[in-house]
Amino acid sequence: MKVIGKDTERVDGLALVKGKPVFADDIAIKDMLHVKILHSPVAHAKILEIDTSKALALEGVAAVFTHKDFTPHYYTTAGQGYPEPGPRDMLILDSTVRFVGDRVAFVAAETLEIAEQALELIRVEYEELPCIFDMEKAMTAGFALHPSEGTSGIHDVSRNVAAHLDAELGDVDAAIKTSDYVFEGTYSTPFVQMASIEPHISITWLDDNNRLVIRTSTQVPYHVRRIVAEVLDIPVSRVRVIKPRIGGGFGGKQEILNEELVAAVTLKTGRPARIEYTREEELFAARLRHPELVTFRLGFDNNQMLTAIDLNILENCGAYGPHALTVMSVTAQKALSMYKAPSIRVNGDGVYTNLTIGGAYRGYGAPQAFFPLESLMDEAAEQMGIDPIDLRLKNVFQVGDDIPIAKILGEGREGFPMVLYSTEIAACLNQARELSNWDQLRHQQQTGRFRKGLGVAVAGQGSGIPGIDMGSAFIKMNEDASFNLQVGATDLGTGSDTALAQIAAEVLNVSVDKIIVYSSDTDLTPFDTGAYASSTTYISGSAVKKAAEICREMILEQGKKLLQVESAEIIDTSVVAADGASMSYQDICTKSFYTEEQVQIMGTASHMSYDSPPPFNATIAEVEVDTLTGVVRVIKVVSVTDAGQIINPKMAEGQIEGGIPQALGMALTEFMPFDEKGRPINLDFNSYHIYTALDMPELVVRFADSHEPTGPYGAKAVAEIPINAPAPAVTNAIYNAVGVRVKHLPVKPAQILHDLKL
Repeated sequence: MKVIGKDTERVDGLALVKGKPVFADDIAIKDMLHVKILHSPVAHAKILEIDTSKALALEGVAAVFTHKDFTPHYYTTAGQGYPEPGPRDMLILDSTVRFVGDRVAFVAAETLEIAEQALELIRVEYEELPCIFDMEKAMTAGFALHPSEGTSGIHDVSRNVAAHLDAELGDVDAAIKTSDYVFEGTYSTPFVQMASIEPHISITWLDDNNRLVIRTSTQVPYHVRRIVAEVLDIPVSRVRVIKPRIGGGFGGKQEILNEELVAAVTLKTGRPARIEYTREEELFAARLRHPELVTFRLGFDNNQMLTAIDLNILENCGAYGPHALTVMSVTAQKALSMYKAPSIRVNGDGVYTNLTIGGAYRGYGAPQAFFPLESLMDEAAEQMGIDPIDLRLKNVFQVGDDIPIAKILGEGREGFPMVLYSTEIAACLNQARELSNWDQLRHQQQTGRFRKGLGVAVAGQGSGIPGIDMGSAFIKMNEDASFNLQVGATDLGTGSDTALAQIAAEVLNVSVDKIIVYSSDTDLTPFDTGAYASSTTYISGSAVKKAAEICREMILEQGKKLLQVESAEIIDTSVVAADGASMSYQDICTKSFYTEEQVQIMGTASHMSYDSPPPFNATIAEVEVDTLTGVVRVIKVVSVTDAGQIINPKMAEGQIEGGIPQALGMALTEFMPFDEKGRPINLDFNSYHIYTALDMPELVVRFADSHEPTGPYGAKAVAEIPINAPAPAVTNAIYNAVGVRVKHLPVKPAQILHDLKL
């Protein structure tokens, strides 16, 4: 291949490194209003009275909105399929607040400073209500956080269960009873934040035709258009959403978060409006990864083969449940798609609490699954006397295997049959073993204050949501043999515009600089469900490949007509007849525009798949534990990934190297503590510590030689898979170093010291 698999310069690279105005906020609009939100200072309360008169009287204030200004209309802020699989439990503004940070009111003013002053002038009288912060007590709290009237999709309002999940194949209880070995463990993962460098920013205005334009940092422009139109009761045709470059999303921008507020301001005042979250607001009022309390039971026979997997999930949704069902579904589906077991069962509940809202975060439930699963697999390997890598190799799914859980469990919907057409997880494990020097270092005797250990973990993910995700593309030819590629797919910093350009260029036999990409404008680009679920390369890339093939075929047919031949082929960038006569792309296009056979050479296509081939990853972590302080330092991470055919090696490597620090953060440093009144404590990057360059270990990143027959040029997803395995690899390495099993993240030095048996 000429382009696929080659390190290609990003199509937006030059603009980014030159600091060009490419982001949502890089636009100058006259007469713009600044919007600020009044957030609730209490975790659960009824608003008895709200007085905005002093705020409205402040010079420079254009509008103040409270719950009295909106007709109650429940919706979900989750940017996912329609009809949405999660509960509709949120209002733009509600007379009840349900967490510290909930929206009470919002103001629009001439300057940001005036808007902030106006917030201080709003007087609110609250009647505080009982709170629930413990997800284990949520279902027996004795009071409901949400009403039954008006809301929809909540599994059990009275017991605060936003979503429920249960499925079983085979007879798990019987299989566990007859197993030769049974292992059980309960593990937990914390609230963690996406910490995108660019916060949530949205700007709105009315165009010359009085249509609402929303320029916003989002992963899901089409979902933004649909939901804003619905909640503000205006036709979709009156809404245009533009997604510029994004300064990081990681799932946090798979959310309709404040676009409806600035839209309401513009519709009321007729003026442009802007909202930007501060870093503090990002940490307490945006979205976090759902904490989960997960229990696994694993049954094995005497040959160390799995007989049963029993999974129980308790998910903390926070105050609202936009992603309640789907995140929990992914936890189950990914965990139960890794290892073969004749009997499998899952039971899960996503519960409401008076804490910050859980949302989409890279991995989307899978990190919460693989930390407990891979920890318990390690424990099982030790007790059964088998190397942890060998135990995994014996039990992973193989090419040709049916993955039974996929038939009954999708992301909040019934699943589809799935056959594994490609997997190189064995190659990943074996290569990681060699690169980490596993066989030698794993068994070294450790003494002294600083002790080293190695740990392994494997993980899978998916490539889009089968039967749901859809992408589309339009491509047209220009006189100089360049092509305009228009896609709804959203590049959120991943480089997907470049990858899609490479796919089109490969089909059309041109260099990537001949592909001019325009993406994510609901007026000008075709529909795409958005950038989530690792769908862009696999789903949108397939749509681009189809559209480019149609365009290529049209070039060939036009060339034959213009050459007046029956048979010809494309060689490089010319149509060549059997007798040697030829015509270049440029001539074919120019003649098609201006002379004979006048027509626009173009192709358009859509793609949806019932397959979602899993990428796989094997990670080995080397750690050093200070037995005096309990502090853990990660020395080295070896990450080997099966992502099918790699479209752009450098960009794929960047995805892996970007996912690992996020996983290490969840394992060791990131968490969101709350005080006894539900107030978040870590509200800046001094106290909420994300992994930085100073913290990073040595990274060894490799890709297995793989080909997925259902993907464009053999590609599978690569975006989310690297985040799933590092955390359990680190905790397994801690055990190898000092004999302490970590079951609750993040790793706490005090707990290490408490459990040390020196």
